[in-house]
Amino acid sequence: MRIICDAPGQTCNRLWTYLASVAQCVAEKKKMVIIFYDWTIEDFPNLLHASFIYYPLWQPWFLRLPKGWGWYKHLTWKVTHNKGWDKVFKFLGFTKGWQTRTDTRYLKQTMPELKRIFRPKDEIMQKAEAMIAGLRQDSDLVVGVHIRRGDYATWHDGRFFYELEEYREFMLRIQECYKDKRVSFFISSNEDFSPNLFEGCICKRFGKEPSGAILDLYTLSVCDLIIGPFSSYSRWASFIGEVPLCFLESKDQQFMEESFSKIVDFFHFENGKEIFDW
Repeated sequence: MRIICDAPGQTCNRLWTYLASVAQCVAEKKKMVIIFYDWTIEDFPNLLHASFIYYPLWQPWFLRLPKGWGWYKHLTWKVTHNKGWDKVFKFLGFTKGWQTRTDTRYLKQTMPELKRIFRPKDEIMQKAEAMIAGLRQDSDLVVGVHIRRGDYATWHDGRFFYELEEYREFMLRIQECYKDKRVSFFISSNEDFSPNLFEGCICKRFGKEPSGAILDLYTLSVCDLIIGPFSSYSRWASFIGEVPLCFLESKDQQFMEESFSKIVDFFHFENGKEIFDW
């Protein structure tokens, strides 16, 4: 039985942390334990209630307390950022799931089951699919645009931080690349701005939603193409939705149809291009 004891970063980092172990358990009919699950776990009922996955700290009555989730997240941070606990986990033979991202042995053969297990609850998928269906009524190609700024202003000295006007330029270049098609855009971002900023582009986005991050994530996964800066977020959307992705690597980036390829594991595109571990 594999016991995952780490909790790296935000939701998509956690999903990538679970992936290889889930795939192995499906293929080999084994069991696993996730000690410190992500706070969005209730948005993934098939993952939460999978018969071969155990969550020893999952106590709904406790999490429903006024400060339950806050206490849980505080506990998670304290234990997973502590050298003493690291030694205990290592002694017990527990696994840091983040270190299993290179384990691709079972991903391809278990992909149909992985898509089912990591599917969010129906109401999220219904909203995601309805959004893209609406865009398809007036377009031949729907491109998901992951706009991540915030912490990217300082991450790697702001190398992958782009102004909103620069995202608009990316979108206009996409339209030029596919000028024989009617192109529309779905915007995924945690910032508050109007899609009207992207003049010359047909685009929509969700307003504030209780499951906003997961809703945006899985709406990206049902687009035809995805663009965005280096991130485990758009990388997951491409992988789980089998949607071609193009990372935005510079402000003057140009696009060709060959620029897009599906993510097949954390470090590789389907076309063989390797992804540097930022």
